[in-house]
Amino acid sequence: MAFLSFPKGFQWGAATASYQIEGAAREDGKGLSIWDVFCQQPGRVQNGDTGDVACDHYHRFRDDVALMKRLGLSTYRFSVSWPRVLPFGFGEPNERGIDFYSRLIDELLGAGIEPCLTLYHWDLPQALQDLGGWPERSTAQRFADYAELLYRRFGDRVTRWITHNEPIVTSMMGYRAGVLAPGIRDLRLAGRAIHHLLLSHGLAVAAFRASGVKGEIGITNANTSYEPADATEESRQACELARDFDTRTWHGPVYGRGYPESVLRYYEKNDGALPIERDDLRVIAAPTDFLGVNLYSRRQVVLDRARGVGFRSAPPKLPLLPMGYEAAPFALGDFLRFVSAEYGKPVIYVTENGVCDNTAPANGAVADVERTELLRGFIAGMHAAIADGAADVRAYYVWSLLDNFEWAFGYSKRFGIVWTDFETQQRIPKQSAVFFSEVAEKNGLEA
Repeated sequence: MAFLSFPKGFQWGAATASYQIEGAAREDGKGLSIWDVFCQQPGRVQNGDTGDVACDHYHRFRDDVALMKRLGLSTYRFSVSWPRVLPFGFGEPNERGIDFYSRLIDELLGAGIEPCLTLYHWDLPQALQDLGGWPERSTAQRFADYAELLYRRFGDRVTRWITHNEPIVTSMMGYRAGVLAPGIRDLRLAGRAIHHLLLSHGLAVAAFRASGVKGEIGITNANTSYEPADATEESRQACELARDFDTRTWHGPVYGRGYPESVLRYYEKNDGALPIERDDLRVIAAPTDFLGVNLYSRRQVVLDRARGVGFRSAPPKLPLLPMGYEAAPFALGDFLRFVSAEYGKPVIYVTENGVCDNTAPANGAVADVERTELLRGFIAGMHAAIADGAADVRAYYVWSLLDNFEWAFGYSKRFGIVWTDFETQQRIPKQSAVFFSEVAEKNGLEA
């Protein structure tokens, strides 16, 4: 086995999201989020689970930061709950909510861990959803105002900011498929949400530049490494269409290329033309400092003209993981090469990459062998893309630090490198945590 060494200064971290770990859903002045409401609707979440308590991180954050330090993490990506700091989405801030994040940031810095703050990870204030949510243009401006508040309060200590986590999921799963909060199925509203999410990103970047805060800002997208299912021209065309609807819809506007024509035609044909107004694309294309990449697997596609988008998934060829993903560790390196070539080799942070492995504790330990080996493969593929100069990747955040509330799957899916007992809140570092800690310590791995 060869030792794969990463560049000096490469950062190793873990990622979480507010609603998935914090709990304290109705404490200290926090307002309702769309997930608080969604979880109360029968049949929406597996087993009727909610994030009311989750990992109780709100009360246990000091212990969790101490755990991060023991694991040797140099950076931690977390999200702020918008309704915890602005209960109605705008207006007077909730100082108790702001104080929680201030204490968390101080705790991280005291442990030598760099905070990476995500402004939005899906928990929109329900009060803004009652006014129309992301399909309404006003929500984009509310988001920029919220961002400006956080820059003022935390910009003296936080230097790495992410505007949105996976806006494709917010729009497609929340407003098109309806399987995630707010649970709406409407193509027209989904198209409006797409554009206003990206507009809000651009407005938040502009507010960041105007604030004078020192640091860097970017956006994190959900990505799949697309492949033609076979060597035919039809499958190659299907792959490009898939990249249009998945990758280029979200990256193109950010990098000044606008929306793909195939995507614009699709929404226009279905009476859902994107609500683009004058100067919107210029606002969205405000220069960013890095691109956040979330990736879990690959997807092979074939042409299907009977479908509105023109393509469909081919049957999987690799073993499936509990989330239904193919076990494809090469996908991370493949996507890093693609996105770097497509958009001029931006600085990249891998802001999420991980594996669902539901291995349970035995004799006080968790031998999550599948997760450990797949992480090894993902990281090795990332190393290869860096080593041959194809991608400029400077940080990697494993998803996730803790087993947590996995959205519509409730507590049935475990992504953490640390086991969470949701009854006792005991934390048990898994085999994957030991592996990842060694990678961080050595800044590399045997592969």
